[in-house]
Amino acid sequence: MPLSARNRLAGTVQSVETEGLMAEVEIETDGGQTVTAVITANSAERLGLAEGEAVNAVVKATEVLVESRE
Repeated sequence: MPLSARNRLAGTVQSVETEGLMAEVEIETDGGQTVTAVITANSAERLGLAEGEAVNAVVKATEVLVESRE
C-alpha cells in the first residue's frame, strides 16, 4: 500500500511485546538507532511482526518539538 509519509527508517524487529490490546515493537534501524512503536496487537498480528523481520519504521507527525539540551 503506498503511503504519503516520506520519513522511513529501514530496520529489523528486535522484539514484539504484546499486552492486552497493545503491542510494543522495538526496531533497530540500519543506522544502529532504536525506534520503539506502540501499535495495536491486532496490527502486529496482521503484519506478522516477529523478531528478525525486516521492516520500515514510518514516521508521520503534524509537528516536531525541539528541546534545548543546555
